[in-house]
Amino acid sequence: MTIYFYTTNDEYGCFSNFSPHGVELDGFWWKTTEHYFQAQKFVGTHHLEEIQQAKSPKQAATMGRDRKRPLRKDWEDVKDDLMRKAVLKKFETHPEIREVLLSTGDEEIIENAPGDYYWGCGKDGSGKNMLGKILMEVREKLR
Repeated sequence: MTIYFYTTNDEYGCFSNFSPHGVELDGFWWKTTEHYFQAQKFVGTHHLEEIQQAKSPKQAATMGRDRKRPLRKDWEDVKDDLMRKAVLKKFETHPEIREVLLSTGDEEIIENAPGDYYWGCGKDGSGKNMLGKILMEVREKLR
């Protein structure tokens, strides 16, 4: 059986970076892993604090995707490791969702994000599903 997730209100919604499970990383408290991830695009600038203060993960995502903001030059090289760091911290911090992740056994986990061919599986299933892969890596580490 394959486990699909996308929205925070579905059965595995806690796997979403929009889920309301805050983390402390790099000396700051982040409302969601989405806030942390988007802000990392702008380390060393005022944009980081602006995104940290975003009211919702959706707002943080919109701000992080705004190309009027200066994206750090090494972003493509560091984004996967930053996502790994955030997801691991989230499941280490919150035992109730760690149990949900561990309860998935060896099932494949797929972010069913129709518009995202990198972090999700895309509309046609051909996406890289990097978030799903990272969740499976984190699950393995937490065992």
